[in-house]
Amino acid sequence: MIELSSEDKNKLLAIVESRFHTHMERHPDVVWSDVLTRLETDSNKLITLSDMERTGGEPDVIRLPNGGLAFCDCTPESPSGRRSLCYDEQALAARKKNKPDGSAVALAEEIGIELLDEATYRHLQTLGAFDLKTSSWVLTSEAIRQKGGALFCDRRYDHIFVYHNGADSYYAARGFRGMFIL
Repeated sequence: MIELSSEDKNKLLAIVESRFHTHMERHPDVVWSDVLTRLETDSNKLITLSDMERTGGEPDVIRLPNGGLAFCDCTPESPSGRRSLCYDEQALAARKKNKPDGSAVALAEEIGIELLDEATYRHLQTLGAFDLKTSSWVLTSEAIRQKGGALFCDRRYDHIFVYHNGADSYYAARGFRGMFIL
């Protein structure tokens, strides 16, 4: 298992704490010391948080509609280190030419996060304006996947749009957002 050095852990926590205090609108009733306690009780969460940060996610704490807390990618545009990916490994295997470097589902699993579903994506958009120039793959039902499709979302004209595409497609401006429960 990979571990963060004390120096890397302190740098990461300083970045995340600063972001936490800068964007209190995302979690108005949450106290940083409570978040820190939850993070420090599970070293895997720190590794995941580090990978979210490393891939450009700018993770921050959000309150979910069910009242739970999660670290979620809050970068204004789809995380730069997680773009140009097809939806999942099945789509990657089906591509015969010009394969992307990987898939959103596999990278999310590697990082230790879940792709946002449509409802969580829409909730995130109530906390700020995200994906004004990019788009993000979202969790897609098996019924749609069996037909070769996958869903992605973005925000245009001050509205949240959900679209479909072939799961094997990939674009420089499409990535994915993820989260993990605290």
